[in-house]
Amino acid sequence: MVELSLKARRGSFHLDIECRLAAPWTVVFGPSGAGKSTLLRLIAGLDRLARPDSGHIAIQDQLVSDTITGTHLRPGKREVGLVAQQPALFPHLSVAENAAYGLTDISRQARAQRVSDMLELVGAASLADRSPRALSGGEAQRIALARALAPMPRLLLLDEPLSALDAEARDQILTRLQNWLSERAIQTILVTHDAADALATQAEVVVLREGKLAALGPAAEVLSAEHKRLKARLNIG
Repeated sequence: MVELSLKARRGSFHLDIECRLAAPWTVVFGPSGAGKSTLLRLIAGLDRLARPDSGHIAIQDQLVSDTITGTHLRPGKREVGLVAQQPALFPHLSVAENAAYGLTDISRQARAQRVSDMLELVGAASLADRSPRALSGGEAQRIALARALAPMPRLLLLDEPLSALDAEARDQILTRLQNWLSERAIQTILVTHDAADALATQAEVVVLREGKLAALGPAAEVLSAEHKRLKARLNIG
């Protein structure tokens, strides 16, 4: 479970959100500028800028960020994996070495097996020896996903991680990934603009608008209400 009660101002933008995300799979919707990526960065605690101005963040009942006590665990201590739209692979490392980057406390043999398993999971087993420079956009996104999965995080944050793939390939990976994550009880929060991602995964849905929580609930319920709202706004019968 992820518990959020925070406020964060970034220039003229103000994120103010309070909720508990308990579902195994949560999808975050909202227009550009609604605060989706900012929310994920705050949960991940990527850098000093990724801290709330006030409030707290808890992951599985562990306080990872709290402005009252001054608690701000670094990303590794939070055991959070984050995959953004831009893969940010290390150009001087091979695909396999990129996927192994976060694996520090296991044997060389176990590391090699984990990397092999993760590349197989994302459909990139044949790319292990390639340089990132030789990858397409979709291939690079697959490797970034494998790298985030390899350390077995307790929480996985996905910020439109497969946007460079066509719909069929994305659906295949998401279905395979959801089953894999469910078996290992790894909670996932996915930012996407595609309602099908939420409906196909039977997700809980968060709708953000202008930095505030507009809706939270089962996909079928929330997306139906959002569809009706948009139709009414556009005066569509």
